Amino acid sequence: MKLRALFPYLLIAVAAVAIDQWVKRIVENYMALHEQIDLLPFLALYHTRNTGIAFSLLAGFGDVGLILVALAVIAVVLALAWRTSGGQVLARAGFALVVGGAIGNLIDRVAYGYVIDYILFHTPVWSFAIFNLADAFITIGAGLVLLQEFVDWRRGRGGREPEPPSGR
Repeated sequence: MKLRALFPYLLIAVAAVAIDQWVKRIVENYMALHEQIDLLPFLALYHTRNTGIAFSLLAGFGDVGLILVALAVIAVVLALAWRTSGGQVLARAGFALVVGGAIGNLIDRVAYGYVIDYILFHTPVWSFAIFNLADAFITIGAGLVLLQEFVDWRRGRGGREPEPPSGR
């Protein structure tokens, strides 16, 4: 695989980190902790801090443990991305979003010891876990990887490059 071919995906990852960190700085600087700003009847900004991973899992694992977990996940995703073929554009974009989101949350964890969360979907009787753009990028990225797998399966390739014509 040529490194030049990875440049667009590097840009996706860098953009994901930049956008995530920019919005987190705005939330951290202009919203009080636990402040809620309703945007729509079902959507609000709600400033909170997550000391664990998704849904506050592993909150007692400690900063160093969670940083090591994040680094391991990033390494595994990069290894998987490296193995994708040039035709697997959705998977490569998905891996870039996952890496960008993971790095965005890793920056928070290293700098603050927690991750800044701020997106809240809710109704009067129910609310979803509070998350951030990095989490959304990770989820969308994983969805793109799965979509690529489905597309490849439907094409009968299973992620492999098409076989060259045999010349017969």
